[in-house]
Amino acid sequence: MKTSLRSTLAIACAAAMACAGLAHAQSGSAPPRRGITDIMRSGPAVVPPATPRPAPVQGGQRIAEYIVALVNSEPITNTEVQKRLNRVLDEAGPEAQRMPREVLARQVLEQLISERAQLQLAKELGIKADDAAVDQGVEIVARQNQVGVAELQRRVAQAGISREEFRGNIRNQIILTRLRERELESRTKVSDGEIAQYLAAQQSGAAAAQDINIAQVLVAVPENAGAAQVAQLQRRAEDIAQRARAGQDFAALVTEYSDAPDKSAGGALGLRSAERYPPLFVEGTQSTPVGGIAGPVRSPAGFHVLKVLARERGAAADAVVRQTQLRHILIRPDAKRTPEEAVALLQDYKRRIQGGTADFAALARDHSQDPGSAKNGGELGWSVPGQFVPEFEEAMDRLQPGQISDPVVTRFGVHLIQVEGRRDAKLKPEELREAARNTLRDKKMEEAYEAWSQEVRARAYVELREPPQS
Repeated sequence: MKTSLRSTLAIACAAAMACAGLAHAQSGSAPPRRGITDIMRSGPAVVPPATPRPAPVQGGQRIAEYIVALVNSEPITNTEVQKRLNRVLDEAGPEAQRMPREVLARQVLEQLISERAQLQLAKELGIKADDAAVDQGVEIVARQNQVGVAELQRRVAQAGISREEFRGNIRNQIILTRLRERELESRTKVSDGEIAQYLAAQQSGAAAAQDINIAQVLVAVPENAGAAQVAQLQRRAEDIAQRARAGQDFAALVTEYSDAPDKSAGGALGLRSAERYPPLFVEGTQSTPVGGIAGPVRSPAGFHVLKVLARERGAAADAVVRQTQLRHILIRPDAKRTPEEAVALLQDYKRRIQGGTADFAALARDHSQDPGSAKNGGELGWSVPGQFVPEFEEAMDRLQPGQISDPVVTRFGVHLIQVEGRRDAKLKPEELREAARNTLRDKKMEEAYEAWSQEVRARAYVELREPPQS
């Protein structure tokens, strides 16, 4: 995983699973995300739980447990360093694996010190992540790894990670990103001149990026499958690919054969930049035309048959993008209503709307706490990819027109989302400028993060003790 401030929650959590040796997930920075109303973006980095855990076993011997550093009197143990180091080595390339273990251990320790100092600052500022947000993070991890929540929990336990530790990872990821974006927002102003220069470069083709939309049929391979079973599943995937190339409806193949938990939208994963897709998918479809079939390609989850639905230039002046018309109801947890109660309330709204006893627009006008959209029945208008907070957009992208989401937790509250329609349309000049502003702000935030993290590290009292040892 590319350790990036702009990584979305889905990507970060999937990478956390990859670090644990459970799956290999996509990496890279997500595009900038800006809400029309009070919907902000978030996306955490991977961190371990702050609470020391029992010493792990390595090479048949238990790793020695002792304190290697104190960060404002809070200990970092040798166990924590070795756990993080082992996960880094699991997903590292050959170059990193050839580095002396003690050198990597020092780098991991510095990362842990920086993260611990940031978590402590978040606590001082009252930044939290409630259980509802963590529950949603677990569901996102499961979807990103093409498994259900129960199977995810089984794999987590099999990897030697307790439920509490895994949830602690996700909780810390959410907290860290909320802190970072709060602290860095004021440092990332973008001028009109910078926007004009960026758009000019795009128009000339110098900075044009490609967005793609890929649909998939997943033939899952069990974790402990034998060679014969793997070969049988591969033949099934090849048969599906052959039928798709022969012209059989891909959405029908998805419905009948795909093992992916989410089969909505005909298996489409959504129009997004290539950076936001697993490299395996991008490489597998690189020479595939729109409408063409690629694969099957193999991942830790199984065999993927891929169909290229669309290719678009990223934000060029003539860009045509898939737009989504939607509305939402926002409930903000407060002293009188917990996040779990907000989720239950919106679940009740959904049941009433689907049962025909309530109207979405009326509920939004009467109860939504988004002042920008409530008076209009929750309408957010036509959105473009990358416009909303990752959790919100991930749920939105999985909806067919007319469908209503389950309650979606973001840093600003709990949402009920309904997609009303989709269309392909050119970006208007003001939309191009806003997309450029967000992209430039994103880049500045990445640059500002390095300086800010060093400032937080410098303000912390750090006492280094005995070096970490395997």
